[in-house]
Amino acid sequence: MTIRRRTLNTALAAATLGLPGTALYAQGTRGSVLRVVPHSNLAILDPIWTTAYMSRNHGYMIYDTLFGTDENAKIKPQMVESWTESPDHRLWTFKLRKGLEFHDGKPVTGEDVIASLKRWGARDAMGSALFQFVQRMDAPAPDTFRIFLGEACGFVLEALGKPSSVVPFIMPRRIAETDPYKQIDEHVGSGPYTFKRDEFKPGDKAVYLKNARYVPRDEPASGSAGGKRVHVDRVEWNLALRDGPSQVSALQKGEVDILEALPFDSYETVRRDASLQMPRFDTIGRGYAARFNFLHKPFDNPKVRQAAIASFNQEPFLRAQVGVKELYRTCGAMFMCNTPYGTLAGSDLQMKGGLKKAQQLLAESGYDGTPVVVLKPTDLLSIHKLPDVAAQLLRQAGFKVEVLAMDWQSVVARRAKKDAPDKGGWNLFITAFWGFDLWSPIANPMTDARGEKGFFGWPADDQLVALRNEFMRATDDGAKKKLAERMQLRAYEIGTHAPLGQYDQPMAATRAVSGFFVTNGNLYWNLRKS
Repeated sequence: MTIRRRTLNTALAAATLGLPGTALYAQGTRGSVLRVVPHSNLAILDPIWTTAYMSRNHGYMIYDTLFGTDENAKIKPQMVESWTESPDHRLWTFKLRKGLEFHDGKPVTGEDVIASLKRWGARDAMGSALFQFVQRMDAPAPDTFRIFLGEACGFVLEALGKPSSVVPFIMPRRIAETDPYKQIDEHVGSGPYTFKRDEFKPGDKAVYLKNARYVPRDEPASGSAGGKRVHVDRVEWNLALRDGPSQVSALQKGEVDILEALPFDSYETVRRDASLQMPRFDTIGRGYAARFNFLHKPFDNPKVRQAAIASFNQEPFLRAQVGVKELYRTCGAMFMCNTPYGTLAGSDLQMKGGLKKAQQLLAESGYDGTPVVVLKPTDLLSIHKLPDVAAQLLRQAGFKVEVLAMDWQSVVARRAKKDAPDKGGWNLFITAFWGFDLWSPIANPMTDARGEKGFFGWPADDQLVALRNEFMRATDDGAKKKLAERMQLRAYEIGTHAPLGQYDQPMAATRAVSGFFVTNGNLYWNLRKS
């Protein structure tokens, strides 16, 4: 078989391999500690088991990926040194780069990769899409793995290099073989940091130590790609500091170095403080969304879901939660505005609907007054006001509403339950996504209509599934755009969810921290602390 070979040469000299970590790259100040206030608490340590961004961020600290996505949305190799693709696009062969080692001292092998990909493919929307095409995988050599496809598809590298939840992190085989529907209980990766499990206290702190034996790539850091060079010895996540004004005060006093999610009402305060900075780290932005539970009344009725969507004028949500006009914009595109698949098809239901339309649809639906149980996170400052706006608009449309307040990790746990709302379940929750999680019709979890195999809310629609499958096989950009439009039309028709607008989430830091780069995530390599 003739093979088309694509190889990326690394500039990492062979002489550096095997040397102590101090010889591999420039070091930071001895004993330097980077103190971070994350956007939420960290409770779930398995980044494959949940889509929660805190778990994703934890994953990036201790695990590595086969490929990454740079700031220009280009797929770049990370753990992979070279790869080949057969002329019929059905056989992909990957060779791992030298120096890859798990924190327990064992080398990373193709068998570890295969087990990790299988577990990821069972939980992630894009992973499960890829595995519809995978016939088998094998590891013909310790540093090599192969993927055999039943038919060609156009998103192999995009899937392996996806930058956001759920990320195909590589774990040791013994851990990756854990049932994908059970959480792992051992946290060993090959990434730039090691996890200090004995210091982890949910709701208090999480600690990561520099992995001195990690061998970074030679390229500059960009997105989730490039060299993961660590210039501090320790990163501490302050999980207890959840009050916005207290966070800003601690930053101004130098008690913490970084606020992952600057409270919007402190934006002007930080902007005017010369001792602080708001680094640019995101280029696409984020999107809010309200998700309906298809399994239980009243949102098991599509007309009831349409009534809710029509009532959800985006401006009140954005004005209440963000408030800073320059940081938000209304957008009816389920795949994000200003992206390759951004379209307004079908969005008139929401963008031009209004309360009268909502009341009309609700009356036509036969709604019987079943209360809508809305989950409200109390400690996630980036979305905590949105459920109250949703409740107000729903009530004005004629719904009965019950708002349940709890911390975000409890929301994450409860939204996974399929029980009836009055028995520990739910009807509606609101969340936020990074743009990279929404702009691909394959990866977007909200338009994944595979029922109980999909994202929380579990919509089931054969027509939307068929369109998504057709998109996977498409290779022409024009055809893909038309399919994305048809997917969005159908998603609005069945009411998979309600987009609630787009926004930029500022990060704040002291001037002592440098090395920020465009990540489209919260990544803590490349940073120095003076």
